[in-house]
Amino acid sequence: MSVTKPFFRADQVGSLLRPSELIAAREAHAAGRLDAAGLRTAEDAAIADVVRRQEATGLPVVVDGEYRRENWWIDFVSRLQGVQIHDGARNEAFVASAAPGVAPAAQHDCGRDHGTADDDAGWRYVPENVYTAGRIGLAQPVMVRDYRHLAGVATRPAKVTLPSPTRMHFHGGRATVSREAYPDIEAFFADIVTVYRREIAALEDTGCRYIQIDDPLLTYFISDRLRDEVRQAGDDPDERLARYVKLTNDCIAQRRPDTAVGIHLCRGNSRSGWISEGGYARIAEAVFGGLEADHLLLEYDDERSGDFEPLRHVPRGRRVVLGLVTTKRGTLERSDDLLRRIADAADFVDVDDLAISPQCGFASTVEGNVITPEDQWRKLALVVDVAAQVWPRG
Repeated sequence: MSVTKPFFRADQVGSLLRPSELIAAREAHAAGRLDAAGLRTAEDAAIADVVRRQEATGLPVVVDGEYRRENWWIDFVSRLQGVQIHDGARNEAFVASAAPGVAPAAQHDCGRDHGTADDDAGWRYVPENVYTAGRIGLAQPVMVRDYRHLAGVATRPAKVTLPSPTRMHFHGGRATVSREAYPDIEAFFADIVTVYRREIAALEDTGCRYIQIDDPLLTYFISDRLRDEVRQAGDDPDERLARYVKLTNDCIAQRRPDTAVGIHLCRGNSRSGWISEGGYARIAEAVFGGLEADHLLLEYDDERSGDFEPLRHVPRGRRVVLGLVTTKRGTLERSDDLLRRIADAADFVDVDDLAISPQCGFASTVEGNVITPEDQWRKLALVVDVAAQVWPRG
């Protein structure tokens, strides 16, 4: 008997713009005026509201907007045993694309890993980095409590987003992993696999059947600048990319037959900026052909993403969510253009194995992209409308 896995023709990547009330609660918590329970109550209420808005917009799958997070990865990784969070290097800064200089007025003092004002370049976002000081472990599942609340306020399927395991290694490579804790680097990767398998199993036990792994790091291997960073760390970029694909596959290998794992591949997303650019051709054979996910969520919103030709490396039966609607700018795409682009992509992947979404989240960091809430909801409604035109039976 065949097993049906969740797959939604109108999907979304995960993060949504934080409402002002939630931003205020986070600031009050950071300042010591609101305790952890009070912040949790504010988050619960904001998530219930945003779930209702997603369902009213017609989205068939809902998320919590990452409303409990500073950004897409740090809240999960920082709760693992053996991990320290360190300042990043300036050469790892994002490109400020949409509105240089706009961010200081919109900054919120509610956590780490945020952008800063730079006299020369306007908004500059330098991500924090991970240092593994001891053996990596998981004292208890990180996302289960959050998923329970999300599923409890939703009437439609809910998905959970997890940061990529590659985020724990890319910047610095072997130098960021204690040789005392891990004289053998393969033991480090094995412990990461154990953590992710435990987390996925715990989510499945709670009823979650759609888990998304966000991995912009794999697209870093498109960039000459970022490949040079790998070389400076003493690794061959292609060999490290292959090791990351194996790491990801090992992490998801024990999922249930009815659990869908989608892997989101973008080029970075903070305050409408990015860190890598270029088409997928350079990594398509290794990544599209090698990842053993159920589907891929791909960034295809502008010329930085290249054309659809690399999709020829996607194996038959693996599905693709086309991120055609940008979250970096407020201008609303035209339905006709999106329909044409889906038809173009269908030259390489059967249309029945395609879906549509925004190219990334709207707020991968707490500040959010340079876009209004009204623009956000118009874009999500457009995704729903176009999906209904292309796949009227779902």
